[in-house]
Amino acid sequence: MPKAKGKSRRQKYSYNLNRKRLYRSARRRAAPRIACSHIRHAWDPTKSVAQNLAEMGLAEDPNKAVPIPKKKLLGMEVESAGRKQGKKIVRKPYVVNEMEYEASLPEKKSNTLSRDLIDYVRYMIQNHGENYKEMARDEKNYYQDTPKQIKRKINVYKNFYPEEYKDFIQSLKQEKMDVQ
Repeated sequence: MPKAKGKSRRQKYSYNLNRKRLYRSARRRAAPRIACSHIRHAWDPTKSVAQNLAEMGLAEDPNKAVPIPKKKLLGMEVESAGRKQGKKIVRKPYVVNEMEYEASLPEKKSNTLSRDLIDYVRYMIQNHGENYKEMARDEKNYYQDTPKQIKRKINVYKNFYPEEYKDFIQSLKQEKMDVQ
């Protein structure tokens, strides 16, 4: 397959092009990356970052928003310069309200174990009980786990599914009672 025309030719460098100005204007036009959707929707690209955040009732600089109080120096109280800040007008209070509501929601527990690991642990407990050395010698121990590794996997299962583990142990005791 032949090469595309013009690709093998050497590109000429344009000495008359002011790349600094191009780079600066491209940086100015680029909007900041905003992770929070509430802020993204309320953002006004014609205003500066400080103006946008002030309108939403958010702080641009956390050090200025919550200043650290100065400690007493050698028994003398140091008074901070009395800077009086004018009241900022919050034109978009719904942004802060939505963010506070979202933060107050409880987190969902997303920790789960794989079905294979659960089946493996249940098989080992069902056939060997608490004998970890026997579990290590079992033919279903495909990954050649040591007794300590198997014990750790069983403890992880106990921590993730405590109710299920208790029910499983109860069912094993019932089976033993029925057999006897």
